[in-house]
Amino acid sequence: MDTSKLRKFAQFARRTLIEQVSTKLKQVLAPDSRERREAREAVEGLESQIKLHTREGLIEKVAYTWFNRFCALRYMDLNRFTTVGVVSPLPGQFQPEILAEAKQGHIDEEILNDQISKKVLALLNGSSPSDNPQGEAYRLLFVGACNAFHRVMPYLFERIASYSELLLPDDLLSGSSILAYTCEAMTPEACENVEVIGWLYQYYITEKKDEVFENLKKGKKINPDSIPAATQLFTPHWIVRYLVENSLGRLWLLNRPQSKLAKQMDYYIPPEVPETEFLHIQKPEDLKVCDPACGSGHMLTYAFDLLYAIYEEEGYEANEIPEKILTHNLYGIEIDERAAELAALVLTLKAREKYRRFFRKSIQPQICVLKNVTVDPAEVPAALLEGISRESLAHDARLFAQADHFGSLLVPHLKPSEIQTLQARVSTKLAHPDLKWTENTVLEPLQQILAQADYLSAKYPVVIANPPYMGGKGMNGELKAFAQTNYPDSKSDFFAMFIERGFDLCLPKGNIGMITMQSWMFLSSYEKLRMKLLEQTTIISMAHLGARAFDSIGGEVVSTTAFVLLNHHLENYQGAFLRLVTGNSEKEKSQLFMNAIAEKAK
Repeated sequence: MDTSKLRKFAQFARRTLIEQVSTKLKQVLAPDSRERREAREAVEGLESQIKLHTREGLIEKVAYTWFNRFCALRYMDLNRFTTVGVVSPLPGQFQPEILAEAKQGHIDEEILNDQISKKVLALLNGSSPSDNPQGEAYRLLFVGACNAFHRVMPYLFERIASYSELLLPDDLLSGSSILAYTCEAMTPEACENVEVIGWLYQYYITEKKDEVFENLKKGKKINPDSIPAATQLFTPHWIVRYLVENSLGRLWLLNRPQSKLAKQMDYYIPPEVPETEFLHIQKPEDLKVCDPACGSGHMLTYAFDLLYAIYEEEGYEANEIPEKILTHNLYGIEIDERAAELAALVLTLKAREKYRRFFRKSIQPQICVLKNVTVDPAEVPAALLEGISRESLAHDARLFAQADHFGSLLVPHLKPSEIQTLQARVSTKLAHPDLKWTENTVLEPLQQILAQADYLSAKYPVVIANPPYMGGKGMNGELKAFAQTNYPDSKSDFFAMFIERGFDLCLPKGNIGMITMQSWMFLSSYEKLRMKLLEQTTIISMAHLGARAFDSIGGEVVSTTAFVLLNHHLENYQGAFLRLVTGNSEKEKSQLFMNAIAEKAK
């Protein structure tokens, strides 16, 4: 995919939307604004949000909200996932299809209720006076479409709060509107694959990332708000395939030697001799795959494709496979709410591609955004804690008070069985009609802590990731202290701590696939990590990539290695090691990889 056009658009869109939302905010908050007269409660809600997020924070949040939805709707329009084009015109036309239809008197009753429909038609036929009747009518149609998708994708299409609707840019229909640029950049060719969503997000935050690193040079440490921008990096697709095929695909082939799955896995390295040491899997539903730093879901998206082929091979009905994959198999964990929204979106879109009625099911992908939660264990009703370790609960309550700082590196002390027991009890208690208000204020945050602890429990046959990279120079005091206390053998960088964390998240004899900085293989500061890896796991294969594995990063900035581990130590195992450091681009390294495995197969 040629991403240069997407890069220019995403960066332009961010600047433009921030400017337009800022202008709207100034207009709306003016003492004599029409909004203060006609939508007083919405303006009050807007003012309370400013106090919560700061003015700049609110502008950034709302700008991204609209960018996210414009891009998602454009993708769905082009792939005909929408009943009518919400942001896209029909071929040969200029205005969005939904507006053209409304001009003909056709409005989908599933998008707008009768009252709003009448208002749209009145604007368009001139019976309702307006300085910009088509613009006002389209705003109503657009907001209605966003709200209609709330049932299917509530994580992305939250019910549009009245305050954010006030900040929707005025110009959505002209040739220089942000929607026109969205349609121009997101061509039908670019939208043939959901991968386009991830690229747009990476490019949208590029300037924010540059700002973070400029501040770092000035001595300003990276804080929780800036960790996502500083550490997000979209993984080249061939590396994703290598990691997923040699972890998830490999595990399935060891359990099903008769499977034909290898025929579609171009980057798979088959064992040279029959293997007996692997995790035994009874059925596809048991193939739980976790990406503990999932970003916009690139790893999970390809895992979806492989899982779909596995279910097909096992004889499952096509209309039930997408639901099974999203319900049983794919788990993503993130601290960046924006990226997590996109991960959930792309998985939902993958499911819709496979089954056209999938949107009717309202199935939510298993993507967890780790958020700070505060609860006092002493206030939890004693009856709920029978058989539960109070010390472990107290530990986890402290742990999740800073979840946005430490993400998947947090290790809950509650056992999986305790989590499940307590979750069931809390759910029952919350559903009780006589629940006291004081208990409710404790149980709801407790329920959130348990949900997050459940995701972070060791239960996954496959763990795959491109973990964040951040050395000690970028860490603030709290991050450094956490690393030294909890990861003394890998404290020098986030990626190294994630390697170690992968050992715990993955079930014994399961597979771990990661792409990380190469420094852990050489530097003395990682000697203990290397010893732990060699003593506890087995390197199944490694593609030493060196520099220039990411076209989106110029020069020798990042030198990487991709590898797959068996979470079990095997004596004298001969892994496959491929040296690809001479390639100068993603394409060259991919070709070197293919040449190397072809040579091994001779």
